[in-house]
Amino acid sequence: MASINIEETKNQARALLNSRIKSVEELVQARQRVTDLKDQLAAAERDDKRAYVKATRDGWSPDELKKLGLEPAAAGRRRKAQAKPTGSPTDTAADTSSAAEEAA
Repeated sequence: MASINIEETKNQARALLNSRIKSVEELVQARQRVTDLKDQLAAAERDDKRAYVKATRDGWSPDELKKLGLEPAAAGRRRKAQAKPTGSPTDTAADTSSAAEEAA
């Protein structure tokens, strides 16, 4: 039977782990980059909204800005509430129970 060298075995195991650790490091770096870019985007959107509001306070109308291609940012627009479909009370009760079941 061949003799097993513990140091050589440990070195081989470390080499395998190092390659696996490297892939996790790359994943963490990519995720951090996504987080950083999301933070930068949020800051840029806040700056855009402030600049748009300043432009309107300085006398520019929303229509004038729109003609210049400077519509309000999509993130700053408020959405109108959609009307709920009208149905019989039993339909509404069934919808409510389905929603409660999905939430559970």
